[in-house]
Amino acid sequence: MVSILDRMRGRSNPPAVPEPEEEVFEEMTLLEHLEELRSRLVYSAIFVAVGFIVGLAVALDVLKLMADMTGREEFVLISPMEGFTTFMKVALYIGIAVAMPALVYHFVRFLAPGLTRRERRYLYRALPFVTLMFIAGIAFAFFIVIPRGLEFLAGFGGSVFRPEFRAQEVVSFYMTLLLWIGLVFETPVVIYLLAKLDIVTAQRLASLRKYMIIFVLVAAAMITPTPDPFNMFLVAAPMYALYEFGILLARIA
Repeated sequence: MVSILDRMRGRSNPPAVPEPEEEVFEEMTLLEHLEELRSRLVYSAIFVAVGFIVGLAVALDVLKLMADMTGREEFVLISPMEGFTTFMKVALYIGIAVAMPALVYHFVRFLAPGLTRRERRYLYRALPFVTLMFIAGIAFAFFIVIPRGLEFLAGFGGSVFRPEFRAQEVVSFYMTLLLWIGLVFETPVVIYLLAKLDIVTAQRLASLRKYMIIFVLVAAAMITPTPDPFNMFLVAAPMYALYEFGILLARIA
């Protein structure tokens, strides 16, 4: 009745104000969580298997490239199975690296029911950048940090030691540095997500700079394979630069 009178008087009702998006969680039972976990593990295993097949095709070329970076044409083997196990290990690592985008996606999908719509939206948008930054970290470690570290180690005590690097040890050396430096390169993406979710602020991060410098130096000393300051600087400088880049992204967020 009121709306009819308003129209007769030439008035119109004010436009309806849309309600804010409700931040709710998707409730799941324990059985549904277990079923979701099983399906995500199956999908992840399939992607790793496909990546492993790719790894089998290129593992020898990767091992050859690693040997070239040590300044030698081939690795030394001291046990009958070492060559085969090293080859299979490299193929598996390559398979995991190839499948990494799918693994991260299925991990996020498993976590999604426990997140709000807003949190899921930000997380899905960050996935491509997570992959790109991890690849950038691996490339930086593979082509810059590790060759210089191996060069230093091969030339250390040249008048006393004769370096004969084993394939198994070199592969472990590579994988450790690739993993940690790849994770370090995720720093800006993580900071941006935390800022978008109002967990941290750019001002707070900026106030922690002096502590971050100490943390970066300690972390670089632990990650760097050699004790010389130059190689340590190669790791520490990008780590701190990524932190400052994260602060910039937090200001934008």
